[in-house]
Amino acid sequence: MTGKPSIAIVGAGSLATFLAVALHNAGFPITEIIARDSPRSRQRARALAAKVGAQTVTAHSAALDAILLWLCVPDREIRGAASVLSDHLVAHALLQQKVIARFALHSSGALSSRELDPLRKAGAAVASVHPLMTFVAGAHPSEHPSMTGVPFAIEGDDEATRVARRIVRALGGESFSLPAARKAAYHAWATMTSPLLLAFLVTLEEAARAAGLTRQDARHKSLPIIRQTLANYSRVGPAHSFSGPLVRGDAETVAKHLAVLKKHPGAREVYVALARAAMRDLPVKNQDELKQLLRAL
Repeated sequence: MTGKPSIAIVGAGSLATFLAVALHNAGFPITEIIARDSPRSRQRARALAAKVGAQTVTAHSAALDAILLWLCVPDREIRGAASVLSDHLVAHALLQQKVIARFALHSSGALSSRELDPLRKAGAAVASVHPLMTFVAGAHPSEHPSMTGVPFAIEGDDEATRVARRIVRALGGESFSLPAARKAAYHAWATMTSPLLLAFLVTLEEAARAAGLTRQDARHKSLPIIRQTLANYSRVGPAHSFSGPLVRGDAETVAKHLAVLKKHPGAREVYVALARAAMRDLPVKNQDELKQLLRAL
């Protein structure tokens, strides 16, 4: 297939909104925003459709005349949506004596392209295409992440993956192949890169309370060292970015930390887990004494 295929977006949430706008800005025609038949879903779909020059429809009223369907719905809804769309796709195809939607994609990080089997049986080549990026509701357009350099994990039918790679390239992203059997492990890693990183940052705020800081102060005062740590990690890797009492093997200071965090057990639990991880994978001195200290907990 040459040129930029027309695309129908299924869903109108955070990911659907960002992808539809990014695709539209990259020159892909967006034909329809397919939403649930509820007032809130239709309202969000209308707002998104206005941004990209598309029609607002439901699965039952959709023309399904786009070359590609891109499902951006929660994981638990993908197979059901694919089933409903496949029924209508078959009906449209019989009426027009041709296959309309040739490709179907979904963007689940954990689930394989097999979730789209109903659409595969209806004649579409299918693939899963997951951007390793965070999309949050209510973000201002100026705060939307750039797609430049964003990795997209792709697996599925050969023809669909080829089309997906061309789309990712047009968005400025970078695609890589991911076997279906590794998707759960991939998504566990992806979850640690942002959602659980935020869980760690919230735990930092709890630890800062032990030092008398408010959560707002903790966020403000932590950001410079966090940014520098990430810059060091990117430039020289984890081992050469590692600093503090563990790299020095300072068991006495670590013991003081653990003592003061007794009143903040959530932060203490995370501290201990990360200290043990550091001893496994980073250059920690005086490991015998530190391990004994941590085992005593």
